[in-house]
Amino acid sequence: MRSVCVVGLGLIGGSVLRAAAAAGRVTWGATASTADAEAAGQDGHDVLDLAGALDRAREHDALVVVAVPLPAVEEVLRALPEGVRLTDVVSVKGPVADLVRRVAPHARYVGGHPMAGTSASGWSAGRADLFHDAAWVVTAEDDADPDVLTDVMELAFAAKAHVVPATALAHDAAVARISHLPHLLAAVLASVGADGGPLALSLAAGSFGDGTRVAGSRPELVRAMCEGNRGALLDAVDDALGRLGAARGSLASTGGLAKTIDAGHAARVKLQDQAVRTDLTIDLTAPDALRDLRDLGARGGRVVALNGTIALARTP
Repeated sequence: MRSVCVVGLGLIGGSVLRAAAAAGRVTWGATASTADAEAAGQDGHDVLDLAGALDRAREHDALVVVAVPLPAVEEVLRALPEGVRLTDVVSVKGPVADLVRRVAPHARYVGGHPMAGTSASGWSAGRADLFHDAAWVVTAEDDADPDVLTDVMELAFAAKAHVVPATALAHDAAVARISHLPHLLAAVLASVGADGGPLALSLAAGSFGDGTRVAGSRPELVRAMCEGNRGALLDAVDDALGRLGAARGSLASTGGLAKTIDAGHAARVKLQDQAVRTDLTIDLTAPDALRDLRDLGARGGRVVALNGTIALARTP
């Protein structure tokens, strides 16, 4: 099993480190946060400074996992040794891939993004089972290094996640709608509710709490995530504004909201009722393997295990 070096030990990075260690991997980490470093060390994990962690990664041919906010990625990339195996868990993939090409073209990079988290942050918020049954996006670009692609998939499986292959462009368009837009709408909803005064907040119950949960996330992390996906998020915001505008027009003219409410209900039911079946294998050594992986992800399929160089997949 390949060793794992995690740079950044907050909620996601700390959970990756815990999950890899729980799976029997040799692990160590680095973080700019003194509090996270001390807490991880007290929990028995090996924490080094960045240079020491990356030197060890080079010596052991480890997989380096970058788990810092997007604005801090470039500093880490500039410190990478030649030929290092590299992935990340940043919530946007296009900007990270662009940085790797510009700053660290010597790295063997395959992007990743586990779709799990909470509104809490820091080492203390993480846990080894955070990614159980979660989707873990792995970027299957045409120039992906097959060995590192396998490394990243195996890390996801070690964390008990399933793999969803996608291009960086497709990933960023998708998460703009199901992750970044919800953060923005939660911020708006929380502000609208608070402007209702003490009575409104005293009456707030499950729907308001569920709808605003992610507004409790650290603002600087949300800004980095959403602003880093500006183009795709603008498209999602325009779509949402169009639907809200149609709902407002209908409410003002006829008093009816059936079209908006019914469409939302149908979409939610569709989310709940996604059935999958095992019916596909992909030979990762085949010439068309990357294309087949991307096609799988585009259809909503997922890779659930590896058997040597054969990916075992499920598809709707």
